[in-house]
Amino acid sequence: DDLTHEYRRYTYTVEQCNADGTLNEELFDTEYLASPASEDVIEDYENSLNTSVLYTHYALSIPNANVRPKLSGNYRITVKTENDEGEEETALVAYFAVNESCAGLSITCDTDTEIDRNATHQQLSLRADLGSLPLRDASSEVKLIVAQNRRTDNALFGIRPTSVSGGVLLWEHCRDLIFNAGNEYRRMETVNVNALNMGVSRIEYFEPYYHATVNPDQPRAATQYLYDQTQFGRFTIRNAEANDSHTQADYIITHFTLEPDDMLPKGKIYLQGEFTQGLSPSATQLRYEPESGTYTCDIMLKQGHYNYQYLFVPDGGKVGLTSYIEGDKYQTINEYLVKIYSHPMGERYDHFVGYGVAYSGK
Repeated sequence: DDLTHEYRRYTYTVEQCNADGTLNEELFDTEYLASPASEDVIEDYENSLNTSVLYTHYALSIPNANVRPKLSGNYRITVKTENDEGEEETALVAYFAVNESCAGLSITCDTDTEIDRNATHQQLSLRADLGSLPLRDASSEVKLIVAQNRRTDNALFGIRPTSVSGGVLLWEHCRDLIFNAGNEYRRMETVNVNALNMGVSRIEYFEPYYHATVNPDQPRAATQYLYDQTQFGRFTIRNAEANDSHTQADYIITHFTLEPDDMLPKGKIYLQGEFTQGLSPSATQLRYEPESGTYTCDIMLKQGHYNYQYLFVPDGGKVGLTSYIEGDKYQTINEYLVKIYSHPMGERYDHFVGYGVAYSGK
């Protein structure tokens, strides 16, 4: 969405990437795109209707008549437009992948086998059957990526198998496949500006925006585990009073508050959910309010259902920790996405050969 009713010309390019998401500079675009050109214009757009915040909704589907990937692997979409000074700038970057589905993968998840971490961590075991893939040294030519609830900060990459037998790779009792268990995501929704919504204490209108105040949150690290059926950090855009939420859901300034019960060590607190991955770190960082002793964060979100949690990043760290605020409970149901890439000797790109999804506690 572009927060104006004025049309802006958006172009996009599609580029092939390596397994780790970096640009693959070994291939020409004609080798991985069956397309007339590597750049195209987004022509599917529509103005918002009956919203306090005016916006234009742009849509893009791939493959389309002009851009069609022809190799498996990761791809990066870069969308650009001209700013007010007439200079081209990047509006957003997104990723997708094309899968060959030629590798079989089985995943099991259990609590950590070490007794000291059994109550707070989860460990994965994997079995990958690569069949007849042309690999000389499967241990070095196969790349593994594991993500918990689609988070990017704590994703694991490049973990070698513990054993290889023919085309079968095993990761068993692997210390590198251990995750903090975390806790069930918190939930809130803003699907109706004229009624109370789940997890929201009030919605008010102060021209030109609606404001939603989320119920204050408390730390859960010291509390017992309580199951809640969430969607593993996802969100869904929805206006319960509209026919088309793509163009009739409004934007609302949403106010989050965390009421800490103890002093935290030096570091930063971030709001996290799938909806935050396209935002800058400064937009999702909570600020401390000395007068109330709380942490707050204000984000403009489109109406819908949202899963979220609070992550603590110690000074000097890069990975968000659940242990300080949400707690780590071994019973937590997490979604684990495992992707396998192969890079046979002599090839110039990472083949995406298989993936699997597993849920802890199921």
